[in-house]
Amino acid sequence: MAKKKSVGYRFGSHMSIAGGYYRAVEAAAEIGCDCVQLFTKNSNQWNAKPISQEEVERFTQALSSRGIVAPLSHASYLINLASPDDALWEKSIAAMVIEWQRAEQLGLDGVVVHPGAFVSSSESQGLDRIAKALQRIASDVMPASSWLLLENTAGQGSCLGRTMEQLGWLIERTGPSMHVGVCIDTCHAHAAGYDMSQPEGLEELASQIDQWSESGVVRAVHLNDSKKGCGSRVDRHEHIGHGTIGVEGFERFLHHPLFCQLPMYLETEKGPAEDGRDWDIVNLETLRRCAGQGP
Repeated sequence: MAKKKSVGYRFGSHMSIAGGYYRAVEAAAEIGCDCVQLFTKNSNQWNAKPISQEEVERFTQALSSRGIVAPLSHASYLINLASPDDALWEKSIAAMVIEWQRAEQLGLDGVVVHPGAFVSSSESQGLDRIAKALQRIASDVMPASSWLLLENTAGQGSCLGRTMEQLGWLIERTGPSMHVGVCIDTCHAHAAGYDMSQPEGLEELASQIDQWSESGVVRAVHLNDSKKGCGSRVDRHEHIGHGTIGVEGFERFLHHPLFCQLPMYLETEKGPAEDGRDWDIVNLETLRRCAGQGP
């Protein structure tokens, strides 16, 4: 049975679209989510079957009837907008156009994408490739309502977006006029070197966001604890309070004025917890306690 939803906070989770987009909405509602994230296609394939009008209508109706807000999608993991390989770069741009168009078609708030990895080039060359790609993509899509949200990364390998300075550089060249914003992942921030378990780490993250981005650019949050320590640059999500960020870290984060009003989505492992309940339900309850919304 669904728990009573939080007041003021919007907590949700990434849900499967198996059986139809509306199924993700129903699954989110059943466990008491306020919002939902989903894939609009197979995340490990380039091809995408067109979305029918019937699918759009059923999805929209489910959102309305179930009271789920701020639907978000996550783009394919194959996309690399920083790639020095021209063929892959062009293929990534074309794929991102489709991802964004699908978000528009479904009426989503936005689509999250990892900025990309520079591989055999350099950080500066990679950032330049991303900026040029985003400008082309936005021009092709001409979004009416959905935003493209760049997700901060743990900084593994040559992945860009590890620092707020890198994201800010990209926003300066795109930004709200192109419907380009940011999604903050707590695990990634911690692994990248912002110690989310300590007040100083959270304030460092927040102050750099204020310094390198305009107001309203950060539009969503991925709530994940981290299996690895601060600065590990290893992207391994853990259940809330069971990782190296910890309960107190999430309490501080959820009460920070820069983040508390944003829609927030779990990307933690699915399945039964130790007590037999669904991990999403356990994590949502933990978050609501951290936010002062539950016992």
